[in-house]
Amino acid sequence: MIGGSGRGRRRGRAPASLSTTTSARRTDHSVSFWYCDCKIYGFNDTLSSLGSKYARFMRGWFSIGAYFSLIALVGISLMLLWESIGVFYFRSGCLSAWLKNLLTSGHSISIMDTTIIIMSTILSIAFHEFGHAIAAASEGVEIEYVAIFVAVLFPGAFVALNYDLLQNRPLFSMLRIYCAGIWHNVVLCAVCVLMASLLPVVLYPLYVTGIPRTSPLSEYLSVHDVILSVDGLKITRTDEWIKILNQDTTAKSSGPEFLEGSQRYVATNSGKGYCVPDSWVDASKNLWQIRDKLPCPAELIAFEKAISNDSAIFTEKIGRGSDQKEVEGTYCLIAKDVVKLRKCGNGWQTTEDDGTCFEDEYCLVPALTPGFSWIEVSYAKPYSLGCLQRGGNLSSSSHATNSDRGHSPCEGSFVYLGDLLSAAHSVRLSPYRPRWPLLLLADVPYILGNGLSSLLHASAALAVVNSIPVYYLDGEAILEASLSYVSWFSRRQRHEILKVCRFVWTVLSIITFSRIFYSTTLFYGFV
Repeated sequence: MIGGSGRGRRRGRAPASLSTTTSARRTDHSVSFWYCDCKIYGFNDTLSSLGSKYARFMRGWFSIGAYFSLIALVGISLMLLWESIGVFYFRSGCLSAWLKNLLTSGHSISIMDTTIIIMSTILSIAFHEFGHAIAAASEGVEIEYVAIFVAVLFPGAFVALNYDLLQNRPLFSMLRIYCAGIWHNVVLCAVCVLMASLLPVVLYPLYVTGIPRTSPLSEYLSVHDVILSVDGLKITRTDEWIKILNQDTTAKSSGPEFLEGSQRYVATNSGKGYCVPDSWVDASKNLWQIRDKLPCPAELIAFEKAISNDSAIFTEKIGRGSDQKEVEGTYCLIAKDVVKLRKCGNGWQTTEDDGTCFEDEYCLVPALTPGFSWIEVSYAKPYSLGCLQRGGNLSSSSHATNSDRGHSPCEGSFVYLGDLLSAAHSVRLSPYRPRWPLLLLADVPYILGNGLSSLLHASAALAVVNSIPVYYLDGEAILEASLSYVSWFSRRQRHEILKVCRFVWTVLSIITFSRIFYSTTLFYGFV
């Protein structure tokens, strides 16, 4: 759970006289069985001075935040109520899915990801409380202390204010103070989105940040390599890598079979063919006959003749009996030589060729085992010692054409034959990589990308949670101050309405977050 600002900033207590400069630098703490905190007095003078110096600007700034937070409180509360009603009709609401996405930002459970999540949460809470403190200082309300606490197992923070001075402020001034934390979290989300959109200015895609030895691609790729294209299609984002490989796997599993006379035509998984010269085909026939029609040697790959049929590419296999081996139309070739040839077939995402072969060529496609797929991956090694010594810049490899790839010692390509989904998820990628070839910056793209994403999720979740009128959070104080504007309610009626709303939305929040927590544990296999 992401700790929010506590109600401690509003609790009534005797006005504390501000300490002298010497004592203002001290800290204090309290400890109990379920609660402990650390009170910090050292920020009082700095925050009060900053808020009073720019008081006019701050009031205008936090007035915008007050209007926004009021709209957020009404909207999110109604969405939570509507979703809770939908539970009785077995409907899954969008709010739960949205909150689950915010609270589980998709990071893997690793030391680096855990550190990023913790730091993002701390920054979100700190910026939230900074908003309350600056808003209070601009309204002339004294700051008593800033506290960091742990209640049961949940961390949080709050700013304690002089309660008497706070209650003597106008209603809208109180609203500006109560809504300042939510508004700051929203602004922080906007800053994260802006910075993420500017990352390509200093970084280039697509970058390998980790690959375990058990990965089927570890034979070809290593950490700090750059993936340039898949099947000739340039990719720049992590989701494109997953999408392309998933499409190829899906296409393979849906291939139908057709029977026509004595010949059997099988629709290939992707129609990825190569224009192979007659001389290669004849040499392969001789090898096939010498080996007495046994499977191809380990260093060779079996290919089959392809027959075009408008929307699909078929491979021809001829047989006259169930016990007779399929001998015609199968050729053993060297894969690394074949991939240098012109491409044919309609299975390629993009190709510079027209897809047809010359008269002295055959369009051959790889013979694949069910569940296996064939992809070509082009990559670069800009951070290898040899490339750094050559002084090549990173931008040249990013804009290289397909025909140029593989000729540079810093670039290469390979063919992977196997299960694409397992291979795709076995490589940890970052959508960005350093523009400057400094090995010390090699992990910066992963930290920047995931850090901004985690900070966005944490700040948005903190804003949403504090927009709900529940016990001890900002939503309760905002609702109480807002009800004071309704003149036809007596003080007693406003108090009763606040109690009912606070209880109802607290229960609804507990139910909703319990469902999210349970579904998350199921998703990650903890239950």
